[in-house]
Amino acid sequence: MSNREAGGRGPAKEKGASGQAPLLVLGKITEILNAFTLHRPSLTLREIQQETGLPTSTVQRLVTNLVAHGFLDRADDRIRIGARMAYWAAAGTKDLDVLAVVNPVLKDLRDLTGETACFFRAEGEYRVCIAVAETRHALRRDMAVGRIAPVTVGSSGRVLLAWNPGLADLALGHELPQLTESTVTDRDELRELIKRTLVEGYAITVGERVDGASGLSAPVFDSAADLVGALTVQGPTLRMPHDTCVEWVDVLVEHAERITRALGGRYPA
Repeated sequence: MSNREAGGRGPAKEKGASGQAPLLVLGKITEILNAFTLHRPSLTLREIQQETGLPTSTVQRLVTNLVAHGFLDRADDRIRIGARMAYWAAAGTKDLDVLAVVNPVLKDLRDLTGETACFFRAEGEYRVCIAVAETRHALRRDMAVGRIAPVTVGSSGRVLLAWNPGLADLALGHELPQLTESTVTDRDELRELIKRTLVEGYAITVGERVDGASGLSAPVFDSAADLVGALTVQGPTLRMPHDTCVEWVDVLVEHAERITRALGGRYPA
């Protein structure tokens, strides 16, 4: 290992807020670990190199050491986050305040899209907002912590039903409420939309809860792969037509994954 990687003095080193130069090798290790996502849980050495931009020799050396210490696991030519990391993550996420994780992500998502970002949970046959970062636009669709709506309505409800089949069976067991002309009230149609949400990993709705309002939602999971809630961006359809919602899918899913990972969560198998 070179002096530069080991944290020795060199012209390329920068001092952090503490006044001490960081270990450059830790930055490279972080880049390697960040290359793995819930959508790409296993990578080859070449894929890691392409994702990080680090020299091939550096990737090979660091990955070998990370495997030896349990940070990564290797099976043939595929590499993934080590199972031992779950042991450390369990201690880190024990008694973790979900809202402490969710709120900063909501603000980031609001700032990126310019629209209101919310987090919903299911309570009985309703969805309830438990956190919100409101848009700075004067024209908005009001949302507040504690606001409830039928779980069969809107994109967040679609997500909450898709990954909770028991709740879906309960909600679809009786007549569906109609809030607007665009609200889905046919139970067979809603079942198909729930299946589509499960396959696609997100839901987009326009005008189902409130006329002239759009919503885009994605799921968040815990360490048992159980649904924690739905991350949502919502706003006036004037600014959020369907095509714009589609453009924001990747951003939304990335932020939902960010919460899932911070909670030590994983996607259902």
